Amino acid sequence: MKLFIDTANISEIRDMAWLVDGVTTNPSLVAKESRPFRDIIAEICELVDGPVSAEVIGLKTDEMVAEGKELASIHDNIVIKIPMTESGMKAVQILTNEGIRTNVTLVFSANQAMMAAKCGATFVSPFVGRLDDIGADGMGLIAEIRECYENYVFPTEILVASVRHPRHLLDSALMGADIATVPYDVLKKAFNHPLTDLGIQRFLKDWEGVPR
Repeated sequence: MKLFIDTANISEIRDMAWLVDGVTTNPSLVAKESRPFRDIIAEICELVDGPVSAEVIGLKTDEMVAEGKELASIHDNIVIKIPMTESGMKAVQILTNEGIRTNVTLVFSANQAMMAAKCGATFVSPFVGRLDDIGADGMGLIAEIRECYENYVFPTEILVASVRHPRHLLDSALMGADIATVPYDVLKKAFNHPLTDLGIQRFLKDWEGVPR
């Protein structure tokens, strides 16, 4: 499974660039950085040699297509992030036919994921954490999408989004997701386990008694 980092913070991306395969951003993440959008996206593309999702703001098909083409011109790594709406899927189809990669975001059902795949989306982003927040089964959605895609050999990749903790990351891998996009702090937590820390402490303590 590939790992993307879900952030627009350059320091976080630089710290994890050795590990991650791509980056996802959204308007909320970009707004936190207080820098011009194009500058941030261009810098990210120089740090990570992989897909970098940049989201459109327009809601009409023609607006999304125009924004998508403009964003795609920034760098070859750019993937155009488009919301899961009927107008958005029309834009996905147009951009796909022009050779521009797309990431369909704000997906909350397997039906939506199928529509995105039918329209040629490169990636589909189900938001598991937000489903969990309302008492739904976020990871169950990933299993449904995986089965649907395998039934019909859709090439669209499942990009698990709204990851809240390391268990989401593990479940994504167990269910056969293609990618998980993970916040910086969750990536850091995935390296750790208290028994690992305890084991290191014990080894070092025992080593103190070894004759030099």
